[in-house]
Formats: sequence, structure tokens, C-alpha cells
Amino acid sequence: MFESLSERLDSAFKQLKGEGRISEINVATTVKEIRRALVDADVNYKIAKDFTDRVREKALGEKVITAISPGQLMVKIVKDELAELMGGIEAELDIKANPTVILIAGLQGSGKTTFSGKLANFLKTKKGKKPLLVAADIYRPAAIDQLKVLGEQIGVEVYNEPENKDAVKIALNAVQHAKQQGNNVIIIDTAGRLAVDEVMMTEVANVKSAVKPNEILFVVDSMTGQDAVNTAKAFNERLDFSGVVLTKLDGDTRGGAALTIKYTVEKPIKFVSMGEKLDTLDVFYPERMAQRILGMGDITTLVERAQEQFNEEQAKKLEKKIRQNQFDFEDFREQLQQIKKMGNLKDLMGMIPGVGKAIKDIDISDDAFKGIEAMIGSMTPHERNNPDIIDGSRRKRIAKGAGKDIQDVNQFMKQFDQMRQMMKMMNKFGAGGKGMKAFGR
Repeated sequence: MFESLSERLDSAFKQLKGEGRISEINVATTVKEIRRALVDADVNYKIAKDFTDRVREKALGEKVITAISPGQLMVKIVKDELAELMGGIEAELDIKANPTVILIAGLQGSGKTTFSGKLANFLKTKKGKKPLLVAADIYRPAAIDQLKVLGEQIGVEVYNEPENKDAVKIALNAVQHAKQQGNNVIIIDTAGRLAVDEVMMTEVANVKSAVKPNEILFVVDSMTGQDAVNTAKAFNERLDFSGVVLTKLDGDTRGGAALTIKYTVEKPIKFVSMGEKLDTLDVFYPERMAQRILGMGDITTLVERAQEQFNEEQAKKLEKKIRQNQFDFEDFREQLQQIKKMGNLKDLMGMIPGVGKAIKDIDISDDAFKGIEAMIGSMTPHERNNPDIIDGSRRKRIAKGAGKDIQDVNQFMKQFDQMRQMMKMMNKFGAGGKGMKAFGR
């Protein structure tokens, strides 16, 4: 995500490396490189120039304190300005009304239908809502079928009228149905086209007039850069939408849309979506995104994802086993499952400050744990609960069952033993539990 932009900005900051103070000359050179990086990321030249003019003005107005180098100061200024460019603070979804009506709009192929499913799942699992998905795309039967599949996966009802070719009537009937069934959020997935056209615009505007939605979310494919921004402008002129959703942010995106859509249409980015999994939807936080673009990581989001997967009861149970030196392969497998639920592995590692740059050229597959899981799965329940009994002959059997070499099993066993030894040392250090508190418990 934004790897090319991150590299170019990092290169620009190196212009100040070793400099003792901020000067008009070194700031001018750095700012020029930043502007080039933004333009190459598909940011409109005028926006890039306005941005760098503000950076230059702030940089030359600052006095560098002893503890901060000019390079560090410039990174902070750029981070603050990037966050401001993308909206400054997060924009919450307005779901106070009962029922709340959310209209989803955008071009065909932007990821509207998948986002609708993700939003329903987000509102159900994280906000305690009872959503209803509405299939109002009257042109693509596949869109109705896709929404049904998504609804089934997350346990959310999908309202559809396959024979009805009037999107306005479908939407109105869905609202009545929701009121009767006690649904407190209605998500209407509308039709899209390959390009903006009058028929689509009129139809979605008529649906808006009929159901008077509390939120209108414009879904945009972040890989389309400035084209996405121009499309957003056209939609906003007709719909006056309330927020933007950036999809496919895990693709080969240069960042132009994410950086400039708020500036262009004056509407906040409310969500970012990555991948096809229905739990890969994040609230958009401008400052956190700015930190990630600059390679500063995003520990806050990483901690929040971890907290969603690891409940307090599980943590206490695990802590007790670690204290008693009873951490086994069953516990290890359970932790792997929780980590996998947190999202894409490379994306997660990129949230750790300094790690993003180190792994940018490394291919980290979501299947990275498959070999380990296969080895644990080849153990008997008794072996998983008692790692110390696994001798040479058992290792050979485990290797054969997992389709691995004996060397792979030996290495895994060694690493697992080292991890247990480290936990044991933490216990000793803790002197009856204090040590675990020192490590964040």
C-alpha cells in the first residue's frame, strides 16, 4: 500500500540528512522532491503544489530544537499536512436513526456489492445492529446473487425482487420490510455502470429522493487514481454524498485518490477496504494513514485488531498456562488462528514502525502458517498437549503426515522450545506475576 510513494518521500527527506539546520536552500530541494513524488503518485499538480507550499511555509517558520534534526522535523510537518489533506480527523457513520438508511453508489467494478456485505458485517459484529441488505441493481442478476452469497456468509437477510425492474419501488418496499422485521439499518446496493451516464445518475438520484437516506456512501476503486477523483466529483454534484469508501487499497495503488479525494469533493473518507474477506473493513483515520505512508507504522490499529480477536478470558487462561510453564502446541495453534483473523500478514507487519521498509520486497503470503499448522495437525492430541514427549520417531511420523522434511520438523520444534524458554525466563523475572505486568499485562 503506497509503497512507491513511501519510498519517494523517504528519498526526499534524505536531502536533509546530516544538515544542521533548516535553510531556504535545503527546504526548497526537499519540497521539490516531495512535489514530484506526489505528482508521480497521481496527485493533481495544483493540489501537490498547494501542499508543498504549505510544507515549505511551515518548515521555514520553525526553529529546530536540539533534540530534533531538520529531517525529523520535515517528516513531522509532512505527516501533519498529509493527515490534514486526507481530512484531519475520522468521520463517523451516522447510524442514530431507526431505521438508518444507507445508500451505496459507485461505478460497476468499484467493489460496491462486496463493500455492502462488509459494511453489514461491520455493523452487525461491531455496532450490534440488525442490518438488511437490499439488492437494488436491476441490471445485473449476478449482483443479486453475489449479495445473497455474502448475506448468507455473515447471517444477514438480503431483500430482493428479481422480477421487479423498478429500483425505486424495490428500495421503498425494502424499507417497509425492514420496519416490519425490526431491522435497524438498511443498506441499499444500487446499480453501477462502466462510466458515468445520465440513466444511472437519474436512477440513483430517484432512489435517494424516495428513501431519503441518512448516509450516501460513494465507493471508489483506489487503483484508478485521478479518474476516481473525477468520478467522485460527478457523483457528488448529483447526489451530494456524505462520505467516500476506498476499496482495493491492498492493490497496486499509487495513492492519488486517497490523498486528494477529500480536497476535491470536500467529503470525508469514512472507510477503507482491502481484499475479499468480509472482515477486512477499517474506519479511515487520516493521521494513521499518514503515518503508514511515511513508514512510521500504525501501532494503534494493530492493537485494536488484536483486542478484537483476543478476549480477556482467553488472555487470562493463556497467562496462567505460561506461568505454570504449560504452554503447548494446542495453545500455539490457537494463537496462530487469532493472528490470521486480524488480516493480511504483510499489512499487519507493516503497521510495526520500521518493519514496513524492511519487508517491502519480501513476499509474505497469508499461507505462511500452513506448514506449521500441518505439522501441529499431524500430532496426536496427547502430543499437542505434551510437547516434551515428541522424540525422534514421533518427529518422523509428524513430518510424513505433514508432507514435510524431518529438518523442517526439527527446526520448528527448536523454535518452539526457544519460545517456551523465553516464556519461562519471563516467569522468573516476574517473581510471582509482576514480570507479566512489566510486559504489558
